[in-house]
Amino acid sequence: MKAVKWLTLLIALWLITVSSTIWHYGTQDNAAPAACIIVLGASVQGNEPTPVFTERIRHAVSLYQRGLAAKLIFTGGRGEGDAHSESSVASRFAVQLGVPTDAIYREENSHTTQQNLVEAAAIMRQYGLDSAIVVSDPLHLKRAMWMANDVGIAAVSSPTPTSMYRSLATQLPFLAREVYFIHHYAVTGM
Repeated sequence: MKAVKWLTLLIALWLITVSSTIWHYGTQDNAAPAACIIVLGASVQGNEPTPVFTERIRHAVSLYQRGLAAKLIFTGGRGEGDAHSESSVASRFAVQLGVPTDAIYREENSHTTQQNLVEAAAIMRQYGLDSAIVVSDPLHLKRAMWMANDVGIAAVSSPTPTSMYRSLATQLPFLAREVYFIHHYAVTGM
């Protein structure tokens, strides 16, 4: 019985440590000059980005307008039942915010964070882009940056400061999901 208590305590401490690391990582904006900005995909509603995706796009456009990168890479394919890909919706929205179309690359094949980054890395190689700023929600960035490194992207992270996940009620489920997925990635590489 004592061993079970110790094991339970060790597991709880491990989960608290991982959660704290994910949380803390998302509080740091490491944006610095780079060749491009990679915007990780999120769902769309018709031909409009969801509120979560809207804030990722707005933040990336802000970084672009500040002159931190000359190119934007929007990621995300078409979800089941969607008429438009995430990246095409994001691209159109960025153009409405004043980004010229020749500053935008997009990929339309990915459906997961890992696929987003694999496809973005291929675009970077194709166009000779050697560094990136990865934009996503704060709690998503620890795992995303691990994956970016694993696919060979030299990147820094910049969390969306206006994430829709602001209240504890919305952050805790997102954090729990990320704790699960970071362990899943550590074990399976996917």
